[in-house]
Amino acid sequence: MEFLVEFDVNVPEGTPKFEVENREKAESLAAARLVADGHLVRLWKRPGATGKTNPVGLYRAGSESELDGLLGALPLHDWMHITVTPLGSHPNDPVAQVAAPSRQKPAERNELPSPRLNLVYRLGARIGQPLDLGDIAQGHRRIVPLIGGTFSGPELNGKLLPSGSADWQIVLSDGTALGDIRYTLQTDSGVLLYVQSRGVRYGSPDVLARLSRGEDVDASEYTFRTSTQIETASPELDWMNKGIFISVAGRKPGSVVYETYLVR
Repeated sequence: MEFLVEFDVNVPEGTPKFEVENREKAESLAAARLVADGHLVRLWKRPGATGKTNPVGLYRAGSESELDGLLGALPLHDWMHITVTPLGSHPNDPVAQVAAPSRQKPAERNELPSPRLNLVYRLGARIGQPLDLGDIAQGHRRIVPLIGGTFSGPELNGKLLPSGSADWQIVLSDGTALGDIRYTLQTDSGVLLYVQSRGVRYGSPDVLARLSRGEDVDASEYTFRTSTQIETASPELDWMNKGIFISVAGRKPGSVVYETYLVR
């Protein structure tokens, strides 16, 4: 089934800019996932009466209830007024007239599935004053506290708890940073998530020097990746205890951003 869906987004007054940016980025990633899964076919902008433009999308889903589930998982859903129009086929549809049955290549014996990434959350964490322990056998030891922040995703939103959250970091002689990142998240429903990541941040000497000076460097100029584990006692989120996760990260002046994905 196909549906025409119009979104009217209204950000609640007083919402922090940090949260708006996090949700908008998570919304873009969720839309990309819907495209990859074949649910979002086209997207347009419709001018409104007051000069505001509303996104209008062509969606595919097996039923209206499936579409409701897809739209309900969008990070901006609780800020949206959504209008859904079911579409029916037309005998003169040119696409239907020229479309031919697709032939799928039979699966080869023992063929393995290709991995897919599903966004779990985007976390923006504020950074406190680093504790510099100095040079040790492995490199230069720093402890970088994570003192607060919020996260949002297709199904989870909440905040970072500062107690015990930090990056126990080793910086090598060439500026490469090896991260041992541990933090606790609390969802809006009160569920606690304990997150542990092992990561690496590397790049050219010039870029790493700019990062060390606290400059705002675009994340495309260096590599910051982690392997991540998540623990929780919540029965509803038990899949996290079994999941394999990776994170893409970026350093900002006074903060760090982690986008964490489930490997499917």
